Amino acid sequence: MADHELERLVARLPPWARPVVEWLLRPQARLIRIPAAVILVAFGVLGFLPVLGFWMIPLGGLLLAQDLPFLRRPMLRGLEVALDGWDALCRRLHSSDTKGR
Repeated sequence: MADHELERLVARLPPWARPVVEWLLRPQARLIRIPAAVILVAFGVLGFLPVLGFWMIPLGGLLLAQDLPFLRRPMLRGLEVALDGWDALCRRLHSSDTKGR
């Protein structure tokens, strides 16, 4: 499995977020990417607090997976499952909308 799933995720981001994520994924951004990933995971653990959220944990994991090879495969597999599930849900909702018309 290549970075196809990560490219799929980046393509779905809002236009304002895409350049930021693409910059973070560049090899030159390693000194910023690793601390940002650790902070995201650490704050994600506190996701029960109102300002923070559990969504920060997988995002931090994806960033860490860029630099830690043993995380890469499970994170990309999880991303593939999540994106496929989201696509299936969208298809199901879209098909139920068109049947009701």
